[in-house]
Amino acid sequence: MTNTTTKYIFVTGGVSSSLGKGIIAASLAKLLQSQGYRTTIQKLDPYINIDPGTLNPYEHGECYVTDDGAETDLDLGHYERFLNVPTSQANNVTTGRIYQSVIDKERRGEFLGKTVQVIPHITDEIKHRIQILGKSGEYDIILTEIGGTVGDIESLPYVEAVRQLKWELGNENALVIHLTLIPYLSAAGELKTKPTQHSVKTLMESGVQADILVCRTEHELNDGIRTKLARFCNVKKESVIQSIDASTIYDVPNMMLEEGLDKVVLNQLQLEAHTPDLTSWNNFTEKLKNPKSDIVIGLIGKYVELQDSYKSILEAFIHAGAANEVRVKVVSIHSEFLDVQNVKLKIENLDGVLVAPGFGERGIEGKIEAIRYVREHNIPFFGICLGMQMAVIEFSRNVLNLHKANSSEMDELTPFPVIDLMEAQKLITKKGGTMRLGSWECNLLENSKVATIYNKNIIHERHRHRYEFNNDFKDQIENSGMLSTGCNPQTGLVEIVEIPSHPWFIGVQYHPEYKSTVANPHPLFLSFIKAALSYKINKQL
Repeated sequence: MTNTTTKYIFVTGGVSSSLGKGIIAASLAKLLQSQGYRTTIQKLDPYINIDPGTLNPYEHGECYVTDDGAETDLDLGHYERFLNVPTSQANNVTTGRIYQSVIDKERRGEFLGKTVQVIPHITDEIKHRIQILGKSGEYDIILTEIGGTVGDIESLPYVEAVRQLKWELGNENALVIHLTLIPYLSAAGELKTKPTQHSVKTLMESGVQADILVCRTEHELNDGIRTKLARFCNVKKESVIQSIDASTIYDVPNMMLEEGLDKVVLNQLQLEAHTPDLTSWNNFTEKLKNPKSDIVIGLIGKYVELQDSYKSILEAFIHAGAANEVRVKVVSIHSEFLDVQNVKLKIENLDGVLVAPGFGERGIEGKIEAIRYVREHNIPFFGICLGMQMAVIEFSRNVLNLHKANSSEMDELTPFPVIDLMEAQKLITKKGGTMRLGSWECNLLENSKVATIYNKNIIHERHRHRYEFNNDFKDQIENSGMLSTGCNPQTGLVEIVEIPSHPWFIGVQYHPEYKSTVANPHPLFLSFIKAALSYKINKQL
């Protein structure tokens, strides 16, 4: 890139929430990255929580964790999966964090007795946060997704900050993409543009003119509708971009390429457009759409009715499935309704089982019953975080005969706390941001299954937990056939357990799903899917 000035693209949403701002932002960023521009994306969330770490998954879906330990919005997972570039604390900003920073400055006397106001103090803090990544010198283009919908009270300070930045940076260095909805009225048989017109008008009332419209629609936008939107919304006709419903989110970059979104953006930012190199991306989508076989994986958790709760796991299955040329059908099984009477019926026809992460005691006995069944019947098993802990409890109860074995999270009085609160957590009373978070080193046992899978002896994976494998029981458990094959070198914390006598039985304390991307599917997911396929083939013989 010849211009040394960092360019900014702001993505706002109108008419309705859940239109897919994160996917559009990630897709555009992918197109820009594939043309040689160093690109990243950040998310501005208008809620007053400091971060989503204490939010119930029913409220906000999955909490995504970065290498530097930030608990962030799940959209950052999309950014990493599309771009294969790690995000950080700087990529996610919340209103809570903005106000906390400003109030802390006021308490320190940094405003010299002045009245602290939304303008300029809050908006200045927002502008500062937006530009942190840009001033690092690492990126040519930064996309900023603004959460919520234009017109929301809580979004107003962000829109005002965008208005100021557009004025300060100049039109050649900043632009606004407005994602909106074009509803189809089946009774009239028509697409309606009026909601988009009102949404653009609302944005303009805050002093921000959308430069590009991306229109979510279930039906093709004809030339007349595009002309009408351009005329009424003050944009060029080529800046009215159709985003029709896709069969998979991984089709969206190519759909935006066909619509010319990247060219319109680069033209306005006075940057040179190149032919995007999407070779590896298209190889992935080709394999995704043309699998050679199918497998069925049971995802066992307590938030299964809300797919966003396990978003990264589901996407990791897609990455690993495509790499193995397998279509992975995921069957969600609510652990609260699993018991010894129905576990066989629910699991016997599956090709593999993943027991999901989580917190609290609800549904854990169902998870334990499922793990017992897959262990005894040699069905491939993958346990993540709480899933790994449940595997240790199940093994302790049913192999070591420690019938009251449990986690001290679930039963403080258990005589066999095979899972216990980490020492570093015992004096902590505040919940937010106090878990073991971010990337930690793990040494793998030589010749173990995981060492073979990773093809290395030292790995770094992301964590989010308070409880850990209790090393007081390590020898007893290992002597009975469950090995600790991955440990943190500083603390001795057991990170990985596996049963060598089982075809594929691995539990990990960390969250491998956070590091799976289109370009680099996670090796554990790759191996698990391969094992599930082998199990299915052998079962049919």
